[in-house]
Amino acid sequence: MNIEDYKNIYFVGIGGIGMSAIARYFKAIGKNVYGYDKTQTLLTGELEKENIGITFTDGIKQIPNLYLNKEETLVVYTPAIPKNHEQLCFFQTKGFLLMKRAQVLGFLSDPLNGVGIAGTHGKTTVSSLTAHIFKSSSLDCNAFLGGIARNYNTNLLLSKESPWVVLEADEFDRSFLQLHPEVAVVTSMDADHLDIYGKKEELEKTFQDYVRQIKKDGHLVYKKGLPLTPHGINLYSYSLDEEADFYAKNLELVQGLYQFDLVHPNGCIKGLKLSYPGKINVENAIAASAVAIICGVEEEELRLALSNFMGVRRRFDYRIKNENLVFIDDYAHHPKELWESISSVKAIYPDKKITGIFQPHLYTRTRDFADGFAESLDLLDELILLDIYPARELPIENVDSNLILSKMKSKGRICSKGELIDQIKQSKIEVLLTLGAGDIDKLVEPIEKVLNQRI
Repeated sequence: MNIEDYKNIYFVGIGGIGMSAIARYFKAIGKNVYGYDKTQTLLTGELEKENIGITFTDGIKQIPNLYLNKEETLVVYTPAIPKNHEQLCFFQTKGFLLMKRAQVLGFLSDPLNGVGIAGTHGKTTVSSLTAHIFKSSSLDCNAFLGGIARNYNTNLLLSKESPWVVLEADEFDRSFLQLHPEVAVVTSMDADHLDIYGKKEELEKTFQDYVRQIKKDGHLVYKKGLPLTPHGINLYSYSLDEEADFYAKNLELVQGLYQFDLVHPNGCIKGLKLSYPGKINVENAIAASAVAIICGVEEEELRLALSNFMGVRRRFDYRIKNENLVFIDDYAHHPKELWESISSVKAIYPDKKITGIFQPHLYTRTRDFADGFAESLDLLDELILLDIYPARELPIENVDSNLILSKMKSKGRICSKGELIDQIKQSKIEVLLTLGAGDIDKLVEPIEKVLNQRI
């Protein structure tokens, strides 16, 4: 396929974080770009400001005439779109060329030196930080990210000169099997997406398949202890504080931020300062730093990049930070992610009351991990639990937010989205943490506005 043959690119599900990065790419190289999404969000608003057209109604009449020419129009879709979607069915029956988001990403990245960051947790932060380190160095890079990097206020980074491209390698729907990276990272392989994989062993097998697609003589950076056994490539383990090829020593929390020495195969870089809070983000920084060192980033370039990394929207994202009131928004939606996020907040604010608002994501995930959710949420001093965000799923009998609540030791309460702001007005808040991957992000600004009225 020659991408130059297609003047028009139509996206079915354009508001997804991965889809929007590709849409921005095609717009940047001069293509006509239009798309459908189910709901208006902050991200779709930003795309519209960049002159990318979007319809929020599923119907053939909403497709502009320009995109009805199948010889000149490529259709990109996300697997999260239902198979009976009217526009998607139209494009299929009329013989348009349709490609999944992951296929397009593989097509665009294969000619370059790919850095594919995979893992059930942490991949967005590691990929964003890796891209930032490369951008801050002589290497430079392109990047397709799964979050909005605050240093650049976008999920797409472009370079006219650099042969490097940093990619978020997504395990959902086995999407990352479309990628063939020069360097790969695997941060974690915990059970998740069991609606796709059925069991953890199948998920682990697919990660094995992914690392076997690393280019010959390439590099794999993996969290120490993960059961990965590729051949014909260079292997590097990393850990937070356990001895590995890359790990931290002398880890110290100073005014809410971490400092550490980075041990690597050829020595030790002393006194690194990470400007992004949370102990889990030190581990993420070690993974990103390992990639940077392997690829040739200089020590001072690395030091500067870590010290001025501003983080990722909705990843341990400070919205309010003062002596009397703190509000942090986080994308955590798996029990392990919740544990890491809440634990990090408790370490920074050991003497404060921690209130969490959690929106479970998917009925299947709630059913499969209810015990783990309860255990992690018990770390909070106070919990407000929203109803499950269904995304692409239909309800499952006897699976709702009460399932989590029934397994918890500490008390929490269920609240509807419509009642939440009034609940917050009546609550004594010291540190507030919003958690979840659904549409809880739409509540962040209203919550912030209410809390700012107290300050």
